[in-house]
Amino acid sequence: MNWPYELQIGWRYTRAGKGGRRNRFISFISGVSVLGIALGVAALIIVMSVMNGFQSEVRDRMLSVIAHVELSHYQGQALTDWQATAAQAKQNPAVVAAAPFIASQVLIARGEDMRGAIVRGIDPQYEPAVTPLAAKLKDGPLAKLQAGEWGIVVGVELAHMLGVKLGDKLTLVAPSGNVTPAGVMPRYKQFTLVGVFNAGHYEYDSGMALIHVDDAAKFFRVAGPTGVQLKLNDVHQARQVGNQLANSLGFETRVRDWTRTNANWYDAVQVEKRMMSIILTLIVTVATFNLVSTLVMTVTDKQADIAILRTLGASPRSIMVIFMVQGALAGVLGTLSGLGLGLLIALNLDVIVPAIEWALNAQFLPASMYMISHMPSDPRMSDIAPLVGFSLALAFLATIYPSWRASRVQPAEALRYE
Repeated sequence: MNWPYELQIGWRYTRAGKGGRRNRFISFISGVSVLGIALGVAALIIVMSVMNGFQSEVRDRMLSVIAHVELSHYQGQALTDWQATAAQAKQNPAVVAAAPFIASQVLIARGEDMRGAIVRGIDPQYEPAVTPLAAKLKDGPLAKLQAGEWGIVVGVELAHMLGVKLGDKLTLVAPSGNVTPAGVMPRYKQFTLVGVFNAGHYEYDSGMALIHVDDAAKFFRVAGPTGVQLKLNDVHQARQVGNQLANSLGFETRVRDWTRTNANWYDAVQVEKRMMSIILTLIVTVATFNLVSTLVMTVTDKQADIAILRTLGASPRSIMVIFMVQGALAGVLGTLSGLGLGLLIALNLDVIVPAIEWALNAQFLPASMYMISHMPSDPRMSDIAPLVGFSLALAFLATIYPSWRASRVQPAEALRYE
């Protein structure tokens, strides 16, 4: 090989495992360091991929039901001309579609069973252009929502809780009642179940119902739609576009994008992802700095070799390079092994997790608690590349002090008792 002798000797020290009990022990410690780095990097890649997958999966299912941006009157009043508001919002190039809506909390009852839910009054003509769920139901249940016929479409989990099937009658109880001489009486209306939807998001499947916007206006006693839903060409720009719309539509219009509508979930995911990154990065850091103890032991064991190299003309810089090569190679090997292992597991979680669940007869993600019932994974280069660079940089930094100590070894002192 035509490599510099520093690289050749550093590589020889890295793979040396023979030559006595001490050498084997040092080789074992070096292997543990490499394994620690590999497991730390793999764990961080897997966890970050699962966090990304969970965030994307829940967000996509959430946005299949709700709009990217909602416009409404600050005082909750009906919009006198929702089409004018929608036309003004569409002047922003990021807005691609708009639809009116009325939303309110109600009690849905069937016999003695009663559940709280969010009822959204929608217009089947415009809604499919705004939400993917409506687009999927356009030629089915949504087509059966006719003004004046008092039809209702509920989530699959809500239908299961109430024990209803198509054609059954459901009673909706409004939050505000009728004032009579006998006092305030609850206002209720019977609806006919004309369809069931499955959004894949437990919160909406168990707590949302859709009715025609005209029926909603009569039931809730409002003059018309109370808001306008908007679809954007880029969901990630919702907050920025929302701020632009707030400035252009005036102070009387309330603008809420999906990150603010679901602020608790959105902020919790961001904080959790950040904290998990910090915690697992500390694991990688601890594993990387195990290289320091390995190299210190190697330097102590190789003092005679260092002295001989020095007497043959090797400079302190060359000695330092030899041990830096040894530590850096261990760091590179551990990082690349962790990268391969992490990607292998992250890309096959859809097979690995069900197999473990089957073997243990357990379910790791109950849909009622985690919104989704499978382990999602989304490895992203934007997360993996900084992690690999950080691990390699730490491995390089960990070699500096032991290598400097090796370069300071004096040949005469090292060979005195040899």
